[in-house]
Amino acid sequence: MLVLKRKTFARWQASENFDDSVLCRAVREMESGLIDADLGGLLYKKRVARPGGGKRGGYRTLLSARIGNRYVFMHGFPKSNISNITQREQRALQFAGRVFLDLSGTELSNALQSGVLQEVHCE
Repeated sequence: MLVLKRKTFARWQASENFDDSVLCRAVREMESGLIDADLGGLLYKKRVARPGGGKRGGYRTLLSARIGNRYVFMHGFPKSNISNITQREQRALQFAGRVFLDLSGTELSNALQSGVLQEVHCE
């Protein structure tokens, strides 16, 4: 299992002050079948809790995934700011997510070295 995040997602995550263990927990839940929404095109919505709080008032993350194989956190937002993304944003995330999921070993290594993607280290 490989868990990754886009550079822009990592910046947002740092600004909201929650660590990678939250992302790892979300991936484990997905592997157990707990998926909040399948948006199609290998794009999923997964709720995550705020530090010290619960999922209900927490964050929404959008990630591209091949369940059991590769997960890429693409976008995140507090539930209180917006309830959902636009269709245009969804299509763009689906396209970009498929690109990241289909990277070869060399391409993935280049993306990690350049900082476009960052690896999330789960236990």
